[in-house]
Amino acid sequence: MKLGIQVVLWIASIFFAYKIYDAISGPIRFNQVKNERYAKVINRMKDIRKAQIAHKDVKGVYANNFDSLVKFVDEGIFTLVEKRDSSYLEYNRTYRIDMLKEVIVVDTLGFVPVKDSLFRDSDQYKQMAYIPIAGIRDSMFKIKAEVINKNGYKVPVFEVKISKNILLFDQNEDFVKQENETVSVDGVNGPEIVLGSLTNVSTNGNWPTIFDAN
Repeated sequence: MKLGIQVVLWIASIFFAYKIYDAISGPIRFNQVKNERYAKVINRMKDIRKAQIAHKDVKGVYANNFDSLVKFVDEGIFTLVEKRDSSYLEYNRTYRIDMLKEVIVVDTLGFVPVKDSLFRDSDQYKQMAYIPIAGIRDSMFKIKAEVINKNGYKVPVFEVKISKNILLFDQNEDFVKQENETVSVDGVNGPEIVLGSLTNVSTNGNWPTIFDAN
């Protein structure tokens, strides 16, 4: 009887010790996985942002889908220009004298492929649409671009986003739920990682600066 009780007590002790360890280490492991995956996704979003800003510089609007964005990087050309101040004398009929007129002269210096300027020898931009997380198949970022009215001006905007549920598909459901409800200055707030905005003129993401430092 004593031996049986001792065995039960040992099993119970091991069980409760494991539960305590898991309660402590579980959130730590979750945060490690979460931060690693967020970093990969955010780095890819930075590539998307570079390509979108270049697209707007050349075409005046943002790309509304990834096929167009990738094609632009493949085929797009930057025009290199130099702006300089200049002036000349022009006869003024009102005052009947020559008056100094200041102008800005724009000189075209050359042309550079967008791909070489942004990504050099890398072809990573061709994977911009896809989530860079092992185990997530055929999952893509959602992308949308519009032209909105802002204070009487028509302004191009874009938004790229991905759900945290997709990124953390294999993690503890309770931890994921808590993460979706995050409101913190040093966290990614809300249920999605978002780049840009369809309502404001912004090319920022909703992640904290620590990910930009990385």
